[in-house]
Amino acid sequence: MKFLTGLVLATVCFTSAFAQAGVVVGGTRLIYDASKKESSLSVNNPDNVPYLIQTWVETTAGGAEKAPFIVTPPLFRLDGGQNNVLRVVRAGGNLPSNQESLYWLNIKAIPSGDGKTTQNTLQIAVKSRIKLIFRPQGLTGVPEDVAGQLSWKRSGSSVLVTNPTPFYMNFMEVSVGGKPLKDATFVAPLSHANFKLPAGVNSGAVSWKVISDYGAIGPEHKGTM
Repeated sequence: MKFLTGLVLATVCFTSAFAQAGVVVGGTRLIYDASKKESSLSVNNPDNVPYLIQTWVETTAGGAEKAPFIVTPPLFRLDGGQNNVLRVVRAGGNLPSNQESLYWLNIKAIPSGDGKTTQNTLQIAVKSRIKLIFRPQGLTGVPEDVAGQLSWKRSGSSVLVTNPTPFYMNFMEVSVGGKPLKDATFVAPLSHANFKLPAGVNSGAVSWKVISDYGAIGPEHKGTM
């Protein structure tokens, strides 16, 4: 009897740095500048085996709703030591002109079999989702320049952050009273978000850093709650 052998590809990594093997995506987010015809992102395979790469864009709600963007190529083979460029193009859609819009860019890497083993193997495809942020043509500046405009206040056992800017604020770190908020992710433009307060913290100084368009860490901002 043959047994099913699980081949877990733990080395497949989708960060823009530190990856030693597998498919490497050239960024942690993609900003689509509406003043340009397209936006692009590199995909590299430093491994010695080929991968089948599948790409698509979806809405934050998921489901059957179609995102107004297409990715080319949508399906391709990426041989070992090779790289390719994904091109994202807007395909219609009535998007706000006064604030950013958020979508998800999906990149799935399916490893190829070597065809030499006599055992059954289970090869696992790894999918990465990175933020695709559409920035309307009328917006100027970048998020980290106006991140200091965020305001914070306690709301029960949570902290409420209000974002009066037209930009998505993606947090690198947030702390209240010197303790980090572990679930602080992002706050949408012209909106607010709630994050759970650390145990024993009711108020105090707030500090936060946001992630730039290029995945770097912006300056620290401080306030009170």
